[in-house]
Amino acid sequence: MPWSLPKVATAPFCPSEVRGSIAISPGTPWWRRALRFAGPGLLVAVGYMDPGNWATDIEAGSVFGYSLLFVVLLSSLAAIVLQVLSLRLGIVAGVDLARACRDRYGALPRTALWLMAEVAIIACDVAEVLGSALALHLLFGVSLAWGVVITAFDTLLVLGLKGKGFRQVEAIVLGLVATISVCFAIELGLVGPDWNAVASGFVPRVAALRDPHALYIAIGILGATVMPHNLYLHSSIVQTRQTGHDDGSKAAAVRLSTVDTVGSLLLALLVNAAILTLASSAFHATGHAGVTEIQDAYHLLDPIVGSGIAAVLFGVALLASGQSSTFTGTIAGQVIMEGFLDLKIPCWQRRLITRGLALVPALCGVLWLGDKGVGTLLVGSQVVLSLQLPFAIWPLVRLTSDRGVMGRFASGPGLRLLAWSLFAAITAANAWLVGSMVA
Repeated sequence: MPWSLPKVATAPFCPSEVRGSIAISPGTPWWRRALRFAGPGLLVAVGYMDPGNWATDIEAGSVFGYSLLFVVLLSSLAAIVLQVLSLRLGIVAGVDLARACRDRYGALPRTALWLMAEVAIIACDVAEVLGSALALHLLFGVSLAWGVVITAFDTLLVLGLKGKGFRQVEAIVLGLVATISVCFAIELGLVGPDWNAVASGFVPRVAALRDPHALYIAIGILGATVMPHNLYLHSSIVQTRQTGHDDGSKAAAVRLSTVDTVGSLLLALLVNAAILTLASSAFHATGHAGVTEIQDAYHLLDPIVGSGIAAVLFGVALLASGQSSTFTGTIAGQVIMEGFLDLKIPCWQRRLITRGLALVPALCGVLWLGDKGVGTLLVGSQVVLSLQLPFAIWPLVRLTSDRGVMGRFASGPGLRLLAWSLFAAITAANAWLVGSMVA
């Protein structure tokens, strides 16, 4: 029999206490039900447009032009497939991926999976710390080291959400995502990309990855796009919607949640493609192929674009990107800790632990490498995420293919083949990366 978890009516910030808190009344018109189901996909999507994505996309665009746009496209499509599997697990089995792993595996493998999930959370938070610190540095002249320290106080944002409903959290994230999207829409209007070249960049070309540096950046894009902790997160937050326990209700919930997820991740795809396109148009096409740092991109935008607002929009979008990921990182950390360890602590304490662990490598990296090392640290954090990804995909694919867990909603042969193919491709890319680093 599929698992089931108790649902409660209260709706504070922490995920374990909001299951079933958003009512979906029977007989509600389909478009109202679709709106009520909208939200979890957006919370997942913000992780696909965080500062780590910026670093990989800017370096890809400035160094290689439009040629790696297809990597952004394929990574986003892979993310959609995996996130759909995640939401199906949460809705049908009524359990998140972390809890399912705890129930299914013995002490040693589940401890290993938990530790790797925590590493992914910290790597993601390092990117958020660096991105937010860099935005503060660019917009207000704060030193990078002090910017890193200031990010410690974003725990106050989480404290301010204590007792708030999950819809309020989703609304805040929607506002931040809208800010990022509008800023880049204006930026692209100012730059005026070669749209024929953009369209050509979306066509996959193996030759584009023959350069080892291009392959390294492609793996970074993959890690920045398909984030392992999002698979744990999504399987939990889809349970905030009240659904019936019969197969018909579950099927309807899966359909509506899939629409939410596909729409949200397509928006994330557009944002990531816009970042790479902006870098390609503003830097690669103008002979500035050496722009691999976000701060260099910021300072060069105004003179290249010829508008004093370009850099400001860039900085505002970067700050919104770092802060939006703060919310989802906190929730994902809570889901992972509660699922694997059956340990419940206040969200602000979880945030404090995660941010404290991220501050150390971020601050050490800034002090050691200086301002020019931020891009290297950001891309490196995304490669770490890619290395962790197979360890989240493996249990997800196995669980969603198990009829004992999913019943008639178990993945069919085609979906299983696609999911395992993604697992094999990502694992092979990571193996190449590790081999190249050891050699």
